[in-house]
Amino acid sequence: MSEEDESMSDFEEGEEGSGLDFILSLDDVPSNLPPHLELLKTRVLCNSDAPQHTDTIQYSGAYAALGVDNSLRLDSFCENFKIEVNRMADDVIEFDMIGIDPAIANSFRRILIAEVPTMAIERVYIANNTSIVQDEVLAHRLGLIPIHADPRLFEYPVNAGDDRNEKNTIVFKLHVRCKRGQPRITVKSDQLQWLPNGSELPCENAKPNADSKPKTFTSFACSQDSLPEFSCNPLGPTNPDIIVAKLGPGQEIELEAHAVKGIGKTHAKWSPVATAWYRMLPEVVLLEDVEDELAEELKNKCPKQVFDIEDCGKGRRRAKAARPRDCTLCRECIRGGKEWEDRVSLRRVKNHFIFTIESTGAVPSEVLFTEAVKILEDKCERVITELS
Repeated sequence: MSEEDESMSDFEEGEEGSGLDFILSLDDVPSNLPPHLELLKTRVLCNSDAPQHTDTIQYSGAYAALGVDNSLRLDSFCENFKIEVNRMADDVIEFDMIGIDPAIANSFRRILIAEVPTMAIERVYIANNTSIVQDEVLAHRLGLIPIHADPRLFEYPVNAGDDRNEKNTIVFKLHVRCKRGQPRITVKSDQLQWLPNGSELPCENAKPNADSKPKTFTSFACSQDSLPEFSCNPLGPTNPDIIVAKLGPGQEIELEAHAVKGIGKTHAKWSPVATAWYRMLPEVVLLEDVEDELAEELKNKCPKQVFDIEDCGKGRRRAKAARPRDCTLCRECIRGGKEWEDRVSLRRVKNHFIFTIESTGAVPSEVLFTEAVKILEDKCERVITELS
């Protein structure tokens, strides 16, 4: 029997369980992906007409014939996943999420918008409103004012039934009047007065009793400013200059606004972010040397000044991609014919996301992301519990 027949017989014997192992043991089978497949797996190619290869390859055996395991492994994820903070302030944070699937990045975005709780005005008790703003419009405007209060210190109102106490309700009072003969005045959010002792308006169905105080809309056991978490951090609107209404001479607004804990999935007023978005890391590659006049033309093409010109010596100049992160994919650099598409390649890294969170001010931006991580962790634990 020849050597070829022996090798084929060996393959036929192990075809049921180890045929793939026999193929991978051959010398001419590569152990890693070829460069063109690696490019299609990890990059989105942004051509002049449309992007290509935007899908992520999830199937674990997609490259099994090449000896590459494409399955999602925890040890590999922990080794490759990184977060790098680029910019951080009270109301905005920008960071890079590296080594993560687009579905996971999008889940953080959706959780930030719809499931991270905040405090917002839900009930408005209007005692007097003679302004031109209708009661329901005024209540809606008050609800959209971000409240500077840590929602982790409060409970959801559904957990307490009808009991509105210091643990689930924040009460604000607004009483503004424009006297006759005076010019129009603007009512702003800084005129909302925090009532740490709870509501001061008596209930409509409360029976008068001379021996006790009239029943109000809340039942606080203690004053909120006596609690250590609020004594040095008074509650109120995040921005003092939000316009609520404008009053003419003789007009008046008197009301109480009660803020409770909620999530953006119920109403947008509880959404803690002005916006939460991400984009894939841009990658600008020069496929050939772009020199002299062409280098100057390429630099002038880009409105975001991604390209610079470096001196190569002997009077030669060459273009380079100095700031690829600033690329907005306007494609101006590859317009003007196929020759420019052959010189410049625009790509996006599929597993590298530049994430930006802009907070409304109710909760700091860095706290929002950590809370989103905790919510996603709870979701995963619930799924595991249901399956076990």
